[in-house]
Amino acid sequence: MDVAPIRSRMALFGHPIHPMLIHFPVAALLGLIGTDIGYALTGDSFWARAGTWLAAIGMLGGWFSGLIGVLDLVLVREIRRLVIAWCHGIMAVMLLSLATLNWLLRLGDVEALIIPWGLYVSLLSGVMISITSFLGGQLVYDHAVGVAAEKSINRARRNEKIRNIEEDRLVD
Repeated sequence: MDVAPIRSRMALFGHPIHPMLIHFPVAALLGLIGTDIGYALTGDSFWARAGTWLAAIGMLGGWFSGLIGVLDLVLVREIRRLVIAWCHGIMAVMLLSLATLNWLLRLGDVEALIIPWGLYVSLLSGVMISITSFLGGQLVYDHAVGVAAEKSINRARRNEKIRNIEEDRLVD
């Protein structure tokens, strides 16, 4: 790794909290696409009710996880200096706005607006999740945000030993 790791201030026992939490709302919002398609194909109200719950879980979990991410952005100078961190944050706020809209569309009559608006917002959210996740991955893998320095050094040493062993085998 060519860059120095950037420690998360919002961490639990050295593990950044935002990446621990974000998987749950992402899974709920991606599952929402499936329930909307299920409702569109069958007209079964089960899919509409399940979608409402997934929309609520995705929205609430996303806002909570996003709050943790914003605190890291605000509290850690090295993260604030990364343009990609701001891009990730802006895309995440746009995604959370869509998730909130998607949940609000389902309040009251859970079936009324699923076709076409709920499905459209769910699909658009899926695209936004892809982009936002890509940017978040770049923060971790390209800029070492939330990566433990000592673990990175140990991993690099271990990988170097493995490469040396493999090269010795190839020479023999």
